[in-house]
Amino acid sequence: MTWLITGGAGFIGAHVVRAMLAAGEHVAVYDDLSTGDPARVPDDVPFVKGSVLDAELLRATCTDLGITGVVHLAAKKQVGESVERPLHYYRENVQGLQTLLQAAADTGVRSFLFSSSAAVYGMPDVDLVTEDTPCVPVNPYGETKLAGEWLVRAAGRAHGMTTACLRYFNVAGAADELLADSGVFNLVPMVFEKLSQGSAPVVFGDDYDTADGTCVRDFIHVEDIASAHLAAARALSAREPGSDLTVNIGRGEGVSVREMITLIAEVTGYGPAAAPVSAPRRPGDPARVVASADRIRAELGWSARHDVRAMVTSAWAGWCHGRPEARR
Repeated sequence: MTWLITGGAGFIGAHVVRAMLAAGEHVAVYDDLSTGDPARVPDDVPFVKGSVLDAELLRATCTDLGITGVVHLAAKKQVGESVERPLHYYRENVQGLQTLLQAAADTGVRSFLFSSSAAVYGMPDVDLVTEDTPCVPVNPYGETKLAGEWLVRAAGRAHGMTTACLRYFNVAGAADELLADSGVFNLVPMVFEKLSQGSAPVVFGDDYDTADGTCVRDFIHVEDIASAHLAAARALSAREPGSDLTVNIGRGEGVSVREMITLIAEVTGYGPAAAPVSAPRRPGDPARVVASADRIRAELGWSARHDVRAMVTSAWAGWCHGRPEARR
């Protein structure tokens, strides 16, 4: 198999590239570099700069590189921005996916792995979110991911591709400093940024029906995300054409926002300086979203290996790379 990894120069994509290379898989990267960094792509990995809306370039890439499987990570993924620019998100995430699937079908791609999101579930009122929990997304980003799942499965059945949709939860950590998350859109880097600026971290809502009043989330190390993609990609190669798989990627353990900030304060050395301030709840934030990881364990024999401390420690090392002033 030769795998085309779209978004392979991004934070998660670069980790998937590394994991698949280490396992002996043949890979190529396709990325428009809107948020990706070409320095994350190894020199010996074929790289094509292009948009997932460019049908001609996608077909040429699949043909010229002999692509037999696709791992599709390229997407717009900021929830707030998706509310402000829904047309942009549907164009990039749904129309772009349709264009890529058509190119894959036209060039005989046999396997297609789609990176989905826990955002498809919306605000589930359950202790553990299973793959059978109703999907009721509450923002355009989640809607595009759910529509993407429908499209992937339908195209797989129609064109004889094996498909998988991986719904992952809150990603953190880094395999090494060069692959660290450079964005400030998730809790861990948002807290890092506040601390580095000498400001207090912000907790959005401290009156939820949880143990400490703050939201509870399932945090998953990006290296575990990458190993799950590898496990799914290899499983697809052995499945019947047209078959599909949908699984959560999580640890099955909840950590509150306040607990995470306390751990960050300890790991970074900021201590009491990291005491958070409270702000009103953000619209659409559910009190608790924690994955059930039973299905992925049963289907793929996969389970997460890294704990929350490892996520924070590795993410902090990446954040401080090139920012020595951030360290205490």
